[in-house]
Amino acid sequence: MMVQRARIAIAVIGLAALTACGDATGAGGTASAPTQGASVAASVTATADPGPQVIEVSPVPPPTVAKTQRRVQIFSGRSDVPVSGSPDRGQGSNVVGLRAMEQPDIGTYVADGQGRTLYRFDKDSAKPPKATCAGDCAKTWPPLLISSPGRIYPDGVDPQLVGYVERADGTCQVTIGGWPVYLFAKDTAPGEIRGQGVGGTWFAVAPTGAKTKPLPEVVAVPTPTAR
Repeated sequence: MMVQRARIAIAVIGLAALTACGDATGAGGTASAPTQGASVAASVTATADPGPQVIEVSPVPPPTVAKTQRRVQIFSGRSDVPVSGSPDRGQGSNVVGLRAMEQPDIGTYVADGQGRTLYRFDKDSAKPPKATCAGDCAKTWPPLLISSPGRIYPDGVDPQLVGYVERADGTCQVTIGGWPVYLFAKDTAPGEIRGQGVGGTWFAVAPTGAKTKPLPEVVAVPTPTAR
């Protein structure tokens, strides 16, 4: 008798536990066994679900050579190889990047592959290309040099407008629209334009080789004196 009562108690407890674990709605109801139709529907739903979609992305084609100036190749896009991380004060780097950038005050200008602003000098000439900043001037305004053989990768700049001019010391300086381009020693971070308008002759260079517009003049408002 005791064994029979224990079996009945276990059966009741088991039924209660089954009822609680099967409460799928959380409302205290008793879950019923799924019908055959429900099983088919679930199977169809699972089959219809395609799962995560794999989107195939076509590889970006490497830049191609747009023009050649002696042993320097000018490509038609951003470099797919590392570019120099600092100005080269010797013979130049054999890989140089150019990038078109935007600045609210001056518009579109060109930077090197590291984002440093490039400038043109009004005392230079574009036709024919000629660089006149040398000596102490070139310490403040380091020319952007390309060694030969070398590669130039313009991004956002027409490669047909890019080339180089040989300087008096035999180095080769990158040109845009015929204008030799320079960095400014006081620009210490990418995007700085501290050289804009210096001496009324230095301006960030536009992708066409033109000079960008001057910075807006800051009008000082006199402070009223207390009476």
